[in-house]
Amino acid sequence: MDQASSLRKIVSLSNQSPNYEKLRYVKSGQHNKNVRIFSVTSGKGGVGKTNIVTNLAYSFSLLGKKVMILDADLGLGNVDVLLGLNPKYNLLHVFMGLKSLEEIIVKGPGGILILPAASGVEELTNITENQKLHLLSEFERLDVDIDLLLIDTSAGISSNVMYFNTASQHIMIISTPEPTSITDAYALIKVLSLKYAEKKFNLLVNCATSQNEAKAVYETISKATEEFLHVSINYLGFIPRDLNVSNAVKKQKLITEFTPGSDASISLKCLAQKMDDISEMCLPKGNIQIFWNRIVDGLLTNNNPQKRI
Repeated sequence: MDQASSLRKIVSLSNQSPNYEKLRYVKSGQHNKNVRIFSVTSGKGGVGKTNIVTNLAYSFSLLGKKVMILDADLGLGNVDVLLGLNPKYNLLHVFMGLKSLEEIIVKGPGGILILPAASGVEELTNITENQKLHLLSEFERLDVDIDLLLIDTSAGISSNVMYFNTASQHIMIISTPEPTSITDAYALIKVLSLKYAEKKFNLLVNCATSQNEAKAVYETISKATEEFLHVSINYLGFIPRDLNVSNAVKKQKLITEFTPGSDASISLKCLAQKMDDISEMCLPKGNIQIFWNRIVDGLLTNNNPQKRI
């Protein structure tokens, strides 16, 4: 029986038995390396999420970390575009069974590894359960030496966004000071909290004009989540509005590499250090199969909605 068939059987069994824990498939793995997994997500598009992910990855590499980016904006991926890369293959080829995950990996600045997504492929905006199972099977076979996996999700509250956020160890919500961004960030937290039982969130404010403005955004969201969702949010800080960012993007360069002394670059490097410290506090064992096991857990729970709340 192949991996996908095994997982389908497990998901089916989980609907029949109340003892879900005994039915979870756990990959034993041959690695003994600690991998931290961050999903970087937002309720609204255009908040600079992908730019933050790529610059964080580079900043982590400056700390001596081996980093991989998973471009999980499956239908509109642009991590490769932002880095000036032109990959021959992407996740579409994996879903079609034409390539393995290992075969589509491309290398970016600082030695960061990238799993590129497809762009302009509507069919991948909401992947099916079979596609998820195939992706899980590929992750199970993937053998890479990394310290961190950064997942760049799409924006919004689609099933894809929920899928990758619930699979990560640490969820980072990106918001700007714009009212629509704040409202959508709260909506995303609400869905993840009430429907998917996620209770730990980290908030980063992007494009803030001052520390006071950024703190006001955090306090607005935090007050609402504590009052209505009973969820506390960890404040990661802010990235200041910086004209150097748009200049770097136009040149398809990372601001942390292009203008390392700029305000935004310094803030991003400080953020990488803070995230590294946070992730050290809850460090599970295992390699890339951590991601695999957490997604399997999520699939089983998704098939048993009463377990969510």
